[in-house]
Amino acid sequence: MPRLAKPVYEGLPYAYLLGGLLLLIESYRDSERWWSGPCAGAGLLALVAGLAVWMHRRDFRATSADYLRRGKPVIDSDEPPR
Repeated sequence: MPRLAKPVYEGLPYAYLLGGLLLLIESYRDSERWWSGPCAGAGLLALVAGLAVWMHRRDFRATSADYLRRGKPVIDSDEPPR
């Protein structure tokens, strides 16, 4: 499966949050229209998705030993430290 470029991947939660906020604002502005309800539902869903992805990434980065060791040299346990 192809991966997304890092800037795109890192920006997805913010795009979800911004899109959800814009949908909710548009739903409130045109509350008399038929699409106001579905627009509000989609906006709320996008906000929840953005928050869930952001929190999941934050928790993983805070607790993952592999993520915390990223970029640091690997110490071979068979060799004594110098």
